[in-house]
Amino acid sequence: MTRQRMRRATGAVVAVTTVVTLSSCGLGTSGGLTTSAKLAGPLASVKKLDGLDIAVGSKDFTEQQILGKIAVIMLQSGGAKVKDFTAIPGSAASRQAQLTGQVQLIMEYTGTAWITYMGKTDPIADSRKQYEAVKAEDAKNGFTWLEPAPMNNTYSLGMRQDFAKKYGLKDLSDLKKVPVGERTFCIESEFANRNDGFQPMLKAYGMTYGKDVPTGNIRKMDTGAIYSAIDQKVCNLGEVFTTDGRIKSLHLDVMSDSKHFFPNYNVSPVVKTTIYDTYPQIAQILEPVVKKLDNDTLIDLNARVDVEGKDPGKVAEEWLKSEGFIE
Repeated sequence: MTRQRMRRATGAVVAVTTVVTLSSCGLGTSGGLTTSAKLAGPLASVKKLDGLDIAVGSKDFTEQQILGKIAVIMLQSGGAKVKDFTAIPGSAASRQAQLTGQVQLIMEYTGTAWITYMGKTDPIADSRKQYEAVKAEDAKNGFTWLEPAPMNNTYSLGMRQDFAKKYGLKDLSDLKKVPVGERTFCIESEFANRNDGFQPMLKAYGMTYGKDVPTGNIRKMDTGAIYSAIDQKVCNLGEVFTTDGRIKSLHLDVMSDSKHFFPNYNVSPVVKTTIYDTYPQIAQILEPVVKKLDNDTLIDLNARVDVEGKDPGKVAEEWLKSEGFIE
């Protein structure tokens, strides 16, 4: 799987002078998604979205496509006419599409908005406070952030289960238990140089780069190669994203981050405020769904696409039906 990690970029997204158009970016090339489903269970009594014409966007990596399709299906099931512009290539383009009004709703990450869009250099450790800060800041741009999901697709270190068991590894603070010679890491070049990346992480957990982790113990490679490298014992520990489906398929363990070093990347539906003010029931339709999206759920959904080869829209619809949100 090739996952576009534009949302990890440091610094603010630079405004472009040329308006990004849906056709020029190749947005919505899947032809869009339509469903005949209807809201089910407690959601069946929610006021219909009659008259709402809305465009939903997403970025083009697997998790974002699934989240975008979830939003499309739920809004269509609620009675809205939805334009499906999921799979926009990268964070900069998806944000620009929203700023210019080409899409009116997107499932966005708090860390992406805070660091990339808003240009903040210091993430907020408390996930709720991070969400509230992003919500307040983006209100100035005319966007409303609905309640966030418990999932947090952030950085961590992954490892084989036998290696974790050998040294009793659960948290990043446990790295000190591993003998220096076995502290071998596979990481991306970007992660190696970020101010919220590898070396600052070591420092936060009381370790020194070059001493506690010799430079010869580090291999730099593309994201997609890291997971296989861990599995094939090229390295004992590797940079992972905490909701990646390969965590499940390769039976990897992921270290917790007790010091909350890494930024929070909780996802929330972000909708144009003028639309939300007219159709506040959007929150009643989407927030119960979002509350179900924890890390384990996203790992499973991502694996259905990246490991089993299923279509993101189909995966989204099957999950929504299994949870009783639509019928």
